[in-house]
Amino acid sequence: MRTIPPDNEETTGNNLIFFVGFMGCGKTTWGRKLAAHLGYTFIDLDHVLEEKAGMRIADYFSSFGEDAFRQLETSVLKETEYPDNTVISTGGGLPCFFDNMQWMNAHGKTAYIRLSPKTLAQRLESSKTERPVLQGKKGDELVAFITGKLAERENYYLQAKYSIDGLSLSVEGLEDILLK
Repeated sequence: MRTIPPDNEETTGNNLIFFVGFMGCGKTTWGRKLAAHLGYTFIDLDHVLEEKAGMRIADYFSSFGEDAFRQLETSVLKETEYPDNTVISTGGGLPCFFDNMQWMNAHGKTAYIRLSPKTLAQRLESSKTERPVLQGKKGDELVAFITGKLAERENYYLQAKYSIDGLSLSVEGLEDILLK
């Protein structure tokens, strides 16, 4: 088990890979696949957060609000012990708050999985995962919402060390890009 050094120490981070991007882009799916392919550990920070909070994200969000959720999300990111050779999927908003994107860049490799708002909307409409911010949005309204949120968030996502087209992914391609 490796403990991440204090925030004032930088590491080369060759053994941690953080996937960032909008909800529904495939961070968890591709994180699991890549970790299995490489023989790495996989950590879904949303699951770690739910364990720490003792409730589902949707329930925490509605009970305590977004500010409390973002603070908890940041503490989960920075306080989790990451074993060597770990792939980590993050929540869609995590890179956009506090210094989370800088922290991930300092402690590992970061990869932004890019998809168009229309593709994201199609995936999210067919998803069974409950997402509080999308409640009741469908079709053009959902595409418009995603377009607006991406406009707010993409500046953070683009700070990732790698920006990857989400439509042409393969584990071999991810390995080539991230482990050169």
